[in-house]
Amino acid sequence: MASVDSFQLLYGEISRSCNPYFETLALIGALYAARRAVILLRDCCTLVRVHFLPRIIPSKKLTQRFGDWAVVYGAAEPVAKAYAEELARHGVSIIFVTRDHSSIRDTAATVSQSYGVEAVVILADFSLDQAAGNLIKEAMRGKDIGFLVNCVEAVASPQSLVEMPEQSLLDLVNKNVAVATLMTRLVLPGMLERSRGAVVNISSGACAKPLPGRVTLTASTGYMDHFSRALHLEYSGKGIFVQSLTPFQIASSERQPSSSSTPGWFVPKPEVYARHAVSTLGVSNRTTGYWPHTLQYGLMTRIPEWIWVLGSRVLIS
Repeated sequence: MASVDSFQLLYGEISRSCNPYFETLALIGALYAARRAVILLRDCCTLVRVHFLPRIIPSKKLTQRFGDWAVVYGAAEPVAKAYAEELARHGVSIIFVTRDHSSIRDTAATVSQSYGVEAVVILADFSLDQAAGNLIKEAMRGKDIGFLVNCVEAVASPQSLVEMPEQSLLDLVNKNVAVATLMTRLVLPGMLERSRGAVVNISSGACAKPLPGRVTLTASTGYMDHFSRALHLEYSGKGIFVQSLTPFQIASSERQPSSSSTPGWFVPKPEVYARHAVSTLGVSNRTTGYWPHTLQYGLMTRIPEWIWVLGSRVLIS
């Protein structure tokens, strides 16, 4: 009995001596919880402001805010085609820049007939020489170019760097990095003269974390994302809105069906994604363009790097 009383007495003495530390730890915990609550509230407000309010509250027509014409590079990708069609639905005429006329010809005809806008296709192969730039300048002459849309070409299937043919690697880097940068250089001077315009670079949510088997995609999307942010910092004060779109998986179009990308809530059809993405123009300079993807992006960026790497290695093995 004496030993029990001694233990209670000792416990009481320890509790009294440590009480200030307990209060300090409780205060730190409360401050941390309050900080996380404020961050969560801020993210929720941003989600509503970027993805919901623009679709509820009407704004000025895109042609009045930015211009009458859009230059679209990379329209062979379903998401870029859908984005061009959405711009056309808003009355914007389209200049398609492509290396393959056959992949864009039907899209241009559909856009022109469905929405009553002009659609021009420019064949430009930047891998040959710089003459392709002259063709684009000539096509833009006398036109109120208000939009430039660059779209990163996705890798068809996971492939390690050493497995990629050298020429395919050079072509991919040239399309996704060099040509997209050059296209911006060609279009930007006219926008600066008019003090208005929008540059939209569509890359991928792969820029958030490295992905196994997609080294080139992760790197090129990371470049496009940082390139867009740097452009926005440099030219936002001159009337140019630069936006980095980083979507996650998007379903294949109906004209290019694929069983590996069935449409769903987190895998929208290209036209659904484009409708959401266009509504964020002028609202956010860096967004996924689609609010379920924003939830995915937020979750991905909060996973510690070492856990992400460990999980990727487990999936590969």
